[in-house]
Amino acid sequence: MQTKKFSLIESITNTFVGFIISLLIQLIIYPTMGIPVTFKQNIIITVIFTVASILRGYILRRIFNKPVVQHTNF
Repeated sequence: MQTKKFSLIESITNTFVGFIISLLIQLIIYPTMGIPVTFKQNIIITVIFTVASILRGYILRRIFNKPVVQHTNF
């Protein structure tokens, strides 16, 4: 079972890589789709989704790493 600290580190690392990939994709996709977005706006959009991703990843990891308590009926 992972510690809470390691879960957070893994989630942040995973999300950082996703941040870079997302930023690069958005720099290509927005102009291609005719969506006028400045670089600063693109950074803000990416940061918002990155924070949401970190929180989602951490919470889900903690839920799935909870020990399962088995009840026995006598």
